[in-house]
Amino acid sequence: MEEYIAPRRKRIPYGMMNFAVIRRDDCYYVDKTRFIPMIEEADKFFFFIRPRRFGKSLTLNMLQHYYDILAKDKFDALFGDLYIGKHPTPDRNSYLVLYLNFSGIVGELHNYRKGLDAHCGTTFENFCKIYADYLPQDTVEELRTKEGAVEQLDFLYQVCARAGQRIYLFIDEYDHFTNAILSDIESLHRYTDETHGEGYLRAFFNKIKAGTYSSIERCFITGVSPVTMDDLTSGFNIGTNYSLTPEFNEMIGFTEEEVRQMLTYYSTTSPFNHSVDELIEIMKPWYDNYCFAEECYGETTMYNSNMVLYFVKNYIQR
Repeated sequence: MEEYIAPRRKRIPYGMMNFAVIRRDDCYYVDKTRFIPMIEEADKFFFFIRPRRFGKSLTLNMLQHYYDILAKDKFDALFGDLYIGKHPTPDRNSYLVLYLNFSGIVGELHNYRKGLDAHCGTTFENFCKIYADYLPQDTVEELRTKEGAVEQLDFLYQVCARAGQRIYLFIDEYDHFTNAILSDIESLHRYTDETHGEGYLRAFFNKIKAGTYSSIERCFITGVSPVTMDDLTSGFNIGTNYSLTPEFNEMIGFTEEEVRQMLTYYSTTSPFNHSVDELIEIMKPWYDNYCFAEECYGETTMYNSNMVLYFVKNYIQR
């Protein structure tokens, strides 16, 4: 029986969204950290939409590790050889990071509020435990006396303000459950109820807005559609939509140059039956031609990063 010899090449991080694991396991990482200073120069309440499976969650996770005060001792290991490791900003590792992922919250008529409360309740309690050394001793116990996501968020940002701490709020797939509601024609009236008037979702975003006057200093919110945010405008009219701006056109997804660099690397570590140019010609009609900023049309187009990783992984294996 032949001995298995592990290939001497970087892992392909297909389907992986944990930045720390990607770096720890020596996976191939396309460095997007050069956008961090640009994000800091932009408005503090940053709204960004991209298609599904385009790398939004990994981008958020990378930013979490960069700004998390608890990840300070891991900075060199995670970012040392990347752009931002050589050009760090003063804000690095200086926030308490609050991350909400709405992708797992159901959007059905009768249980979406229950799902939002459950997700936020678990996340808020975990936040208090993780940052226990930075918050008053009885924070978790007091949090448990509050009911629902809106009341708990109100309590949380006020506690952090009294403790002199800054929150960086990340929300991934902010529109997931409202998109699920919108997919059901009979549920459209419920969508209107929740995003207008005194709806619970509107109340939640109103509370985020209130928190920005206190300890919530920065927000980064992703989704796949601006529809829900437009409907929540008066509830969260402080956010700036950078989805179509030319300076952030290349922040998520891969440029052709980045794809070529990846293919060149793997062609030196794996048996390739095609040249890099031939593989680009195969991939281009399927994965390229995303352009989100009108000013970039006819110049830089973007490849779907998830599909590129899928293609390269299967090409090497098969």
